[in-house]
Amino acid sequence: MSSPALEGVLFDLDGTLVDTLEDIAAALNAVLAAHALPRHELAACKAMVGWGMRSLVAAALPEARRDKGTVDALTREMMASYGARPLERSRPYPGSRELLAELRRRGLPSVVLSNKPDALTAFIVEGLFPEHPFLEIQGERPGVPRKPDPAAALALCARMGLEPGRVLFLGDSGVDVETARRAGMPCAGALWGFRGREELAAAGADFLLEKPGEVLGLLTT
Repeated sequence: MSSPALEGVLFDLDGTLVDTLEDIAAALNAVLAAHALPRHELAACKAMVGWGMRSLVAAALPEARRDKGTVDALTREMMASYGARPLERSRPYPGSRELLAELRRRGLPSVVLSNKPDALTAFIVEGLFPEHPFLEIQGERPGVPRKPDPAAALALCARMGLEPGRVLFLGDSGVDVETARRAGMPCAGALWGFRGREELAAAGADFLLEKPGEVLGLLTT
């Protein structure tokens, strides 16, 4: 696509900056097992993440158990289970730290936007990237709609002092692509993440990237 010079990056977290899948799946399956409910393989968990914790729990439950009371109760348990060990197996994707280092060198601003609970989002990002000065790290917050609603993305562009068309949205799912489209932001799909080429292409990602370092070729120097 033809676009103005891109001067900042909005990062999704899970499946984009950090591979969190094993820790999420472990917490989810521990909760399901405690209630004698069927557990899920990693591939199935990968397909369910991205819409927030409550949506993940609801998707993981048998259809007959998706009543509000059960979903609410197990979501609370899931948050406690995951919150106790969010960094046991989670790691930055290869190339993520190098990408952030180059953004620092160029003086380009960056932020994080996730549908994961706000405190957990900050804990993970600050724990794995303590050296990087993200202007803001934002997860799910009361009163702020989750992605794909564009409100948070637009607010983060304003926080960077940039028009949305000058901020690259890097994410790994159709949720991220839709958020970017609704915010008027160019979107790069992270093919190393949880979803893959087919979903990102179908959603209309402007760029499909094989590795984090390819982001640099899209940004102003």
